[in-house]
Amino acid sequence: MATPYVLVLYYSRHGKTAAMAQHIARGVEHISGIEARLRTVPEVSANCDASEPSVPDDGAVYCNMDDLKHCHGLVLGSPTRFGNMAAPLKYFLDSTSSLWLTGALIDKPAGVFTASSSLHGGQESTLLTMAMPLLHHGMVFAGLPYREAELLTTDAGGTPYGASHWSGTEGQRPLTEAETALCQAQGKRVATLALRLAADQQHSTKNAPGDSL
Repeated sequence: MATPYVLVLYYSRHGKTAAMAQHIARGVEHISGIEARLRTVPEVSANCDASEPSVPDDGAVYCNMDDLKHCHGLVLGSPTRFGNMAAPLKYFLDSTSSLWLTGALIDKPAGVFTASSSLHGGQESTLLTMAMPLLHHGMVFAGLPYREAELLTTDAGGTPYGASHWSGTEGQRPLTEAETALCQAQGKRVATLALRLAADQQHSTKNAPGDSL
């Protein structure tokens, strides 16, 4: 039987969101019995002549529908674009209607994360825009609870809606200890919920009344 996995799906232009994804994946893999699967999405462009290679030159490979369909949990990440998710990630999510029609993601846990160059650059609204399609898919949204002490002490990123990072106007700011801890906490939480929800579903299926003979 294949090992269950949490899909860490992100778009990253300058590497900051990708760095967060790595820490979230480490958090997932702190939990026994589940692994992290890192995936990204290709660029989109109004220039019809522009095309992306079928496989990225480096970093995570591109996500496909099977990666999403068979995940046990999802953590979705994007840089902030005017208080919204970046177009490449939105474009990918807009292509998931077939999974919505079949209910493939219903009752699976999901979380979101983001990075912005300015401290008040729309991080929380970006997280909320990423949450909306997940709710339409019937996923169980998992934020960051205030038991994570870093939420109360961070002087950079970090929200109850999901992990975030303030990268600075030149992208020069590395992830702080608090931001890193919150990324890993988010990975751990989604992984833990994924295993619990999957076990509950298996138990319910096993104990469902059968046809009487």
